[in-house]
Amino acid sequence: MAPDTVSTRSEERQASGEWTNRISLTRRILAVNIFALAILAGGFFYLDSYRARLIDGRLVAMTREAAVIAAAMDLAEPQERTTLLVRSAQATGLRLRIYAQNGRKSVDSFTLATPTYRMRRPDEDPIHLQIARVLDRIVETIAFATAPPYLAEPREDRLEAWPEARQAARDRSPTAAYRFAPDRTPFLSVARPLVDDGETLLATINARDITEIVRAERLRIGLVLAAAIIASILLSLFLARTIVLPLRRLARAAVRVRLGRAREVIVPRLPDRRDEIGMLARAISDMSQALRQRIDATDAFAADVSHELKNPIASLRSALEGLGQIKDPALRARLLDIAQDDVRRLDRLVTEIAEASRIDAQLSRTPFDLIDLGRLIGRIARNQPTREDAPAVRISYTGPARGHLFVMGDPQKLTRVVENLIDNARSFSPEGGRVRLTVEAHGDKVHVAVEDDGPGVPESEREAIFRRFHSVRPERDGFGKHSGLGLAIARTILEGHHGALWVEDRPDGKPGARFVFTLTRVTEHPQMPVKAVK
Repeated sequence: MAPDTVSTRSEERQASGEWTNRISLTRRILAVNIFALAILAGGFFYLDSYRARLIDGRLVAMTREAAVIAAAMDLAEPQERTTLLVRSAQATGLRLRIYAQNGRKSVDSFTLATPTYRMRRPDEDPIHLQIARVLDRIVETIAFATAPPYLAEPREDRLEAWPEARQAARDRSPTAAYRFAPDRTPFLSVARPLVDDGETLLATINARDITEIVRAERLRIGLVLAAAIIASILLSLFLARTIVLPLRRLARAAVRVRLGRAREVIVPRLPDRRDEIGMLARAISDMSQALRQRIDATDAFAADVSHELKNPIASLRSALEGLGQIKDPALRARLLDIAQDDVRRLDRLVTEIAEASRIDAQLSRTPFDLIDLGRLIGRIARNQPTREDAPAVRISYTGPARGHLFVMGDPQKLTRVVENLIDNARSFSPEGGRVRLTVEAHGDKVHVAVEDDGPGVPESEREAIFRRFHSVRPERDGFGKHSGLGLAIARTILEGHHGALWVEDRPDGKPGARFVFTLTRVTEHPQMPVKAVK
């Protein structure tokens, strides 16, 4: 069948959905993979919410601990309260302070026992902690995290120096606060009023363990992200190597084919690849070979045309030159006949050359129809005219009934094939001979044979007779009456129909030639109209 075609408009619609052609395929692959990694990098946003949940959970726990400590202090005897406060601070890791109603600090666990934590100065930290703080700032900036205020150590430790303690004393309810210690670690505090004497309990802690947990999670995410980036880059380069490099090789080969610098351009076929790129490489290789064959055929055809036209032109020139020099009327009439014969020969050559040159282009654009081949050939056999320049021969046809053998093709072109074979057989047949046409089905193929009673075709000439302008005619046909294009045109048409044409001896052993061509049989053709042949 004729090849499928794609309209320019549909190609433009498909191209409109693609990425801009200014970006190379390698960069597109990298961009897609990096985009996926950017989604993975969103885990740093999760770290901020994770830290917030840890801090909220710690403040809730501190509020409960402060409530338990406050209840125990209210129930304890006055002489036991200090001991109870120190034990509670050591057990919870908190710094516990009690402020009297006048705001003065009355008890501090850090002055009564060993401090449970120590505030660090940033300039005293080792280099790895300083780098960790820089990374903290970077991640918080990327995650758009809201930083809390820094802790300002009061010069005089009174109730008024702690806003949460003032609020707890005023509202008589627990109040929590979150600040940054000088080294950017969480500083948490909970204030709760005591029942007796209007005192206020303040519990504080420098929760460095929260920062350590968040940094450990950040390190794990960073390692995973780094490994993913390396793997993604390596995979991208691998894909670029397996996709882009072969495409570049094919593009360079296609450019060489287009420029036509070399006689033979080797397009890589990539035989080891079984994917779409391998299919593309083999298709381009086959296309370039077909193009080279087409170019070679065109060059050879042009040379043959030039050679064939030179003979009648030279004869015509000689005849015309002689007409101006010879005075004998009989000889002038003879030269005039020669000139007229050469003109007719040129006209016939030009017509058949034009037809032969259009065959390929017409077949590539012609949609094929469903054809009843038996009906087509039977009609051709019945309607064959009698030619004055050929011997009188009988034409017989043997084939199946109508509606049994169907093929896909162009009925006009297939008619041309059969007529050319009949003309060829008739020109070689003796007076009173017979040309026999037979149509048979052999599996999924249809075989059409044209037999004559002529001298046959020698074994050495059975391929040469299908070349353009190759003609070995009987003497009775005279010189120049046949262009030698009939069989070449027939084979070209059949090859365009994915068929074949060859010549062989007659199976009955009698003298004569048997030309056979095959076409693919169509066995299933629902709802397809059969093309009528006029």
